[in-house]
Amino acid sequence: MRLLAGLVLAVLLLYGLALAGLALGQRRFLYPGAHRAPPLAPVPPGVEPITIATADGESLHTLWRAPRPGCGIVITFHGNGSRPEPHAARFAAGPWRTAGWGLLAPAYRGYPGSTGSPSEDGLIRDGRAAMAEAAVRAPGVPILLHGHSLGAAVAVAVSEHRSAIGLYLEAPFDSMTRTVRLHVPLAPSWLLRDTYRSDLRIRSGTVPVLIVQGRDDPVVPAKLALALAAAAGPRARIPLLPGDHISVLGLGDQEAEALFGALVGGGCARAETTG
Repeated sequence: MRLLAGLVLAVLLLYGLALAGLALGQRRFLYPGAHRAPPLAPVPPGVEPITIATADGESLHTLWRAPRPGCGIVITFHGNGSRPEPHAARFAAGPWRTAGWGLLAPAYRGYPGSTGSPSEDGLIRDGRAAMAEAAVRAPGVPILLHGHSLGAAVAVAVSEHRSAIGLYLEAPFDSMTRTVRLHVPLAPSWLLRDTYRSDLRIRSGTVPVLIVQGRDDPVVPAKLALALAAAAGPRARIPLLPGDHISVLGLGDQEAEALFGALVGGGCARAETTG
């Protein structure tokens, strides 16, 4: 009995130490790009690096491309282990460039080129600062909010109190609480500080939502994206495509541009100019 009691005590002690480590280091787990990201990537052609200020005094490394007259802007939020350059390169080319869209792609606080430390409240402030910057640089221009993975949660949160024509979400989850529970099933949900309840936030919206999700995504399983689509209701479309967390990126761009481009209005010079 003493041996058994000792083993139980040892297991409980190890579990307690693991929980303590998770509690103290959870933001390193949630925001790996802020702690072990490579140096800043080259700026994509046709895109301008700028710095924007948040309401609480942080400075964000951001990439900007102005829209053509009358056209829209994509504000794109990257995933937790990424950075804005890949999305900026993508939205500065292909159907988005042809249709005249501009782009604004911020790096979250604490990520390369930006000041501060990441948190749920902080990233939402960053998203609101991006919306404000777009409104200053292109007053009255329609804005489409895009996000991948964690960035989708930021886009949903920003859309809750800011006007946008739609949400384009790739590999989104319904909540960080549920996502962490899938990956760390023994961790109590009350331990998580940044819960990102997109399922609650998206319910009050009215704009169209396009969700692109890979069937074989091991990071954000399809059931989490389906739950988010269900919370959004009939305004959400969710094509399930072959692919994983990364390989689905961009696969919905043609559909997304056609859907949201139709909402921009007739004043957009959609044909690419030359010369």
